[in-house]
Amino acid sequence: MSILGFLVLAAIVILVLSYFNISIKTVVESPAGQENIEYVKGGSKSLWDEYLEEPVSYLWNDIWVKLFWRPFVDNMERLRDGRPTDIDKAGANLQINY
Repeated sequence: MSILGFLVLAAIVILVLSYFNISIKTVVESPAGQENIEYVKGGSKSLWDEYLEEPVSYLWNDIWVKLFWRPFVDNMERLRDGRPTDIDKAGANLQINY
């Protein structure tokens, strides 16, 4: 789902709640609402700490940053400085046989 789709869905949910005279503020500030928020917050933290932190950190640091972000930044700096990028360097070695 795109960000725009999410915003449209959120607006629709708010309109539906307003149609049924449900105040989000009242629900969130109620004792039951606060208890539910704390329960979800604790469960989310537990889920992150026990199951997700290690694989997500690996994917972010060892896959995304090393393979995609760092080369992207390096090539942008080369473009800024007027030096050849990785694609320019690879193109010099490319041989096309017809």
